[in-house]
Amino acid sequence: MNKSELAKAVAEKCDTSPKNAVAIIDAAFDVIAETMKAKDSVTIAGFGTFATKERAAREGINPSTREKIAIPAKTVAVFKPAKLLKEL
Repeated sequence: MNKSELAKAVAEKCDTSPKNAVAIIDAAFDVIAETMKAKDSVTIAGFGTFATKERAAREGINPSTREKIAIPAKTVAVFKPAKLLKEL
């Protein structure tokens, strides 16, 4: 399912136009992204939790040259599904 298909399905469930559904979906994604950027989490009951996680710096190997390289620390997005979603 892509974004337009999602918008169409949301529009049908909410009895609104697909254009309004796209605006609602975009706003929800923007709020989730801004919250995660602030290093906070978003929990949606019955669905899951969107959060960020710090990955430590580590040493890796370049597969083509077998040379050791330093992989820097970074922040990554994570999603932990709720129990209900896992059961579906």
